[in-house]
Amino acid sequence: MTLLRNFTLELEDVFKNIFLNYMNSWRRNMTAEQEALQTRVNAENFDYVILYLMVMIGMFSFIIVAILVSTVKSKRREHSNDPYHQYIEEDWREKEKSQCAVLENLGSKD
Repeated sequence: MTLLRNFTLELEDVFKNIFLNYMNSWRRNMTAEQEALQTRVNAENFDYVILYLMVMIGMFSFIIVAILVSTVKSKRREHSNDPYHQYIEEDWREKEKSQCAVLENLGSKD
């Protein structure tokens, strides 16, 4: 088991060295301006950037969910015994009955 563990550690070190050598080979071709920019970026403190992004995305998500929930609740209220909804429903029933009667009268004339 220790032989396998040592092999795994050696394999990890080999891959890590290959990756680091590959990534560092890009830096050899950098100009002085790029190197100055890289040192400035390295000096910046980006510790709270991820926290800031998480807070902003969380607030945006909360607002979107609140809008969706309020929309679903308002749609659910439409199908209740709301007097306004009842009025509209009865009005449509009356129109539907009158249209059916007109169609029946046209059908019976032919």
